Amino acid sequence: MLRLPIYQRILAELARAGTTTVSSEQLASLARVNAAKVRKDLSLLGSFGTRGSGYEPEILIAQIDRALGVDENWSVAIVGIGNLGRALTNSAGFASRGCHIGALFDVDPEVVGQEVGGLVVRHMDELASLRRAERPDIGVITTPGWAAQQVADLLVRAGVSCLLNFSPRVLTVPSPVHLRYVDLSIELQVLGFYRSRQGSIDRAAAGAEERVPLMRSVGLSPGAELD
Repeated sequence: MLRLPIYQRILAELARAGTTTVSSEQLASLARVNAAKVRKDLSLLGSFGTRGSGYEPEILIAQIDRALGVDENWSVAIVGIGNLGRALTNSAGFASRGCHIGALFDVDPEVVGQEVGGLVVRHMDELASLRRAERPDIGVITTPGWAAQQVADLLVRAGVSCLLNFSPRVLTVPSPVHLRYVDLSIELQVLGFYRSRQGSIDRAAAGAEERVPLMRSVGLSPGAELD
């Protein structure tokens, strides 16, 4: 399920480019996974591909949208209206993914009462008294790390069962609650790890290239083994 949004984005780009069919091999190459995994993922959506000719991007997009609930228009509450919270509020990304921002919360007296993206920022204490009709489907946490757990607790007590955490803090929530993390620092560390490994490989290859002329200069074959 986690790969479906990636397939969706790739398919949308292919459709805009005028592509009428795409094979599982092509989709796998663009998504950087193997074709068998793509076919297994898509089989969960039903049977609508044509053997030998592949999938129609538009049909596949519609099936993925249905599986992801894009047509449901889920309500989102953002807690923490700093720079990141404001950027997300003003982003068009939510609306294009079947969500709409319905409420904003903060504790800063200078922020509470402001209008951001057409919504008035409410005090976080109001989370506890939300009516059922006001209850968001998804809570987005963009507070500093030290406040994130308290915010998560308030959202859960308010009946919010899906949380997206941007704060640099590992959260504890009850098992029925779905929790996802977005942490750019972690992603940068992962990329740094891969870059470090690539650097080691590059240095090893460079060392091997330097040894070849030296071995030839003393009459040894580059493939010879030294005792």
